[in-house]
Amino acid sequence: MAMLRDRKTYRERIMQALYQAAEGNRLLGVDGAKLRTDLGIPEQDMAAACMYLAGEGWVVVDWERGNTPAMITLTHQGIRQMETEEEGRG
Repeated sequence: MAMLRDRKTYRERIMQALYQAAEGNRLLGVDGAKLRTDLGIPEQDMAAACMYLAGEGWVVVDWERGNTPAMITLTHQGIRQMETEEEGRG
């Protein structure tokens, strides 16, 4: 399992990738395996990050066997969270 700093980084990278892919449309999901490969996140850490983000209410995850995220979709709360962070940077 990754260190705390790495876990936070993984979660941030997942949220940024989902937000960019969704372009504000929360109906668009992202393939979990492709996202994991694209971001270079270890499988166990990807599952842990998705569980955390789902627990925060920022994403909805459709799971495959073995706790593998099949499809990940931003929720309305997740989009608002990303917009708030974006406004804070701007």
